[in-house]
Amino acid sequence: MGAPRREQPMNADEEALVRALQPAMRELMRRWDADLVTDQSLSITEYSVLMFLSEAPSRRLGMSELARQCHQSVSAVSRTVGRLERDDLVRREQCSTDARSAEAVLTDAGLRRLKKAWPVHLRSMRRSFLDHLGEVDLPTLTAALRRMADGGDHPPAG
Repeated sequence: MGAPRREQPMNADEEALVRALQPAMRELMRRWDADLVTDQSLSITEYSVLMFLSEAPSRRLGMSELARQCHQSVSAVSRTVGRLERDDLVRREQCSTDARSAEAVLTDAGLRRLKKAWPVHLRSMRRSFLDHLGEVDLPTLTAALRRMADGGDHPPAG
């Protein structure tokens, strides 16, 4: 009986994948941000806040939930919301169910801004990421990435 799988050395394909992952992720985020900033004067972080708010019921989310969805700290998202507030794209309101909490609310101007930026982001995602996937099994890749993003240490059974 050999060593548990997690202690076995990586094969060449696994090693290559692991070594390619981090620089690829950095480059994707850099490109997506650069394309949005260059064309729309909007960072990828700001775009993400607008996107998640647009998908939320009544276009509003508590700051903690918004931070969770953006994979950012509450303070980082709060700074982003502050920048978006200055342009009247988002406003903060006191939470109706908890007076100690604030919610970010997407304004009509914010929704228009998101719709204007969306084609730029879509082209950027296709050019820098999706067009490179070829025959990759997208549902399987998506499920694996979601497990990783959720902090799951366990691969699927079977």
